[in-house]
Amino acid sequence: MQEKEQIHLLELFHGPTFAFKDVALQFLGNLFEYFLVRKNKQREDGKREHLTVVGATSGDTGSAAIYGLRGKKDVSVFIMFPKGKVSPVQEAQMTTVLDANVHNLAVDGTFDDCQGFVKQLFGDADMNSTHKLAAVNSINWARILAQITYYFHAYASLHKSLKAKSGSTPAVRFVVPTGNFGDILAGYFAKRMGLPIAKLVIATNENDILDRFWKSGHYEKHAVHGAAATGGFAEDGAKAHPGGVKETLSPAMDILVSSNFERLLWFLSFQVLTPADAPVAERRQAAGKQVKSWLDDLRTSGGFGVDKKLLAAAQADFESERVSDQQTLDTIRDVYQSSSSSSSAPYILDPHSAIGINAAQRSAKRSGAPETHHIALATAHPAKFANAVEEALRTEAAFRFADVLPEQFRDLEGKERRVMDMKRSEGIDGLRKIVREKVPGSA
Repeated sequence: MQEKEQIHLLELFHGPTFAFKDVALQFLGNLFEYFLVRKNKQREDGKREHLTVVGATSGDTGSAAIYGLRGKKDVSVFIMFPKGKVSPVQEAQMTTVLDANVHNLAVDGTFDDCQGFVKQLFGDADMNSTHKLAAVNSINWARILAQITYYFHAYASLHKSLKAKSGSTPAVRFVVPTGNFGDILAGYFAKRMGLPIAKLVIATNENDILDRFWKSGHYEKHAVHGAAATGGFAEDGAKAHPGGVKETLSPAMDILVSSNFERLLWFLSFQVLTPADAPVAERRQAAGKQVKSWLDDLRTSGGFGVDKKLLAAAQADFESERVSDQQTLDTIRDVYQSSSSSSSAPYILDPHSAIGINAAQRSAKRSGAPETHHIALATAHPAKFANAVEEALRTEAAFRFADVLPEQFRDLEGKERRVMDMKRSEGIDGLRKIVREKVPGSA
């Protein structure tokens, strides 16, 4: 994409909902249905096993899960999203699916509230005694498993291309815009499986809890990177947001507590903080206790710090960058303008992918091109985030948003919708009641 800096873009949004999560959720929907059909064929009592799928979304997971599960036999799916905090296209994609097994819940809270309800439901003994529960968020291991594949495919494709041109094998860094840490965790597991990734670069927006951790070793909810040193302001001039999640131009990354980060902490604790000569079972248990202690501190005190050895281990595989809203807009515009000079149509980034490109450009300056190549993950189609794209390109005379609008989006606004409102104050009791009312045979 940017030859001078050796930055390449891996487009992962060519699925039914135009988001990278289609890669895993189309697979997951078919996987669920396959095993349900097989189990129900084997039953002799005439009763059918039914799967209740529950998920939380800040945008893309919900629509991708719904399109992966709509109409699936013996599956009910419940998707919670923060009311008014997903893009209009994302909300329309979810709520215009009218299949009987699909249920959308608009919650008057944040994504973290929605994700908290999902975790509570899975820990609810009463629900687990009457329902077969399954997850579609990246806490579901099958999501991570499916996403590992494109790291291998991308590396092999780039390696083959470069080998044909120069015969060399350069270092490769993957740059991943992330909020819940699932997509980049898949890259970590690819690296552990032997893929020679030089570095994984975490790209966050202004909800920068991950970036602050990699720079300080402290995982704290209520702070902004650089705020302590600048009198309450972040490096880009943004006021600190002590109240929690900040709404940004990249809403799918507006997440304060990254669920999959717990998995990385466990692996790092196992490797660094447990005796190598101890039995594996004891080491696993010790790592689990350590992570639980940190998460308890996160819940009760709003944060925790880790041992310097563990931070060093995290920094060995990862680097991080924080990208502000203004930098996101600048990157969308810069890439559009720089690609306009070519014979092909100008390239338009969505805000999440722009965060990845911005982080890749910074990483390229540190690591040095052309020796190091960067593969930035493009996670969504720009048409899903019209407001950000139009704001970035409003001064470009040749830009027409209609030119990049997929046919599937053109009549979304006029379609019938179905959605239920859920108050955050209703908590797990409200969610339990809705699930029991809507799942066939469970009321």
